[in-house]
Amino acid sequence: MRGGRVRPVALLPLNPDELLSTTRAVRKRLDFDKPVPDELVRECVSLAMQSPSGSNSMTMQFVVVKDAAKRKAIGEVYRECFSIYQQMDGVYIRTIDKGDEKMNQQQQRSADSADYLADHMGDAPVLVIPCSVGGRTDATGGLGMMVSSVMANILPAMWSFMLGARARGLGTAWTTVHLMQEQRVADILGIPFDTVQQVCLSPLAYTKGTDFKAAARPAPDTIIHWDTW
Repeated sequence: MRGGRVRPVALLPLNPDELLSTTRAVRKRLDFDKPVPDELVRECVSLAMQSPSGSNSMTMQFVVVKDAAKRKAIGEVYRECFSIYQQMDGVYIRTIDKGDEKMNQQQQRSADSADYLADHMGDAPVLVIPCSVGGRTDATGGLGMMVSSVMANILPAMWSFMLGARARGLGTAWTTVHLMQEQRVADILGIPFDTVQQVCLSPLAYTKGTDFKAAARPAPDTIIHWDTW
């Protein structure tokens, strides 16, 4: 109990390293039939607000979509955008050659999972769209510092949200293909398109089981450049 309030669900027994290494993109293991309590969403947003922000300017906002009709409409936009994405050879996850048979097999399993979510995004009990308020990065003329500063106000926050969700037995998946038609989603949700930029779209649902493993990744020294490139 905290502040006279009973926590809706106990946190999973994960140490910090386990939490960081097992917060995966969850797609096929999302439970679309189990409602997510509003209080859990609030707890995740509260954690997100503790994340670092560029210039100490908290421009992050979270659009939480529970309305069934709006979720269905957003799911349809996502499906249409995903079908465009599937035609992008070398970009679509299924067409990326990892150069290794075992890794390519894993790539195809990930593609199957992504395809599944494309067909079921609107079925998630909650959809979460983190946004940045105050302007759009496409209005900065591609100035790298400005783009990075704007994104620094929301990307860490959403990752904190996702970590908080994982600790509570909830699954998320960072997706961006709906941004091909960001204006349509803005219209569905009444988001002011000119001043509020959507950053990603994530389903939010309880997971079927809570045992997730760390992903296979190369050794750190394969991506570290000591002192020079």
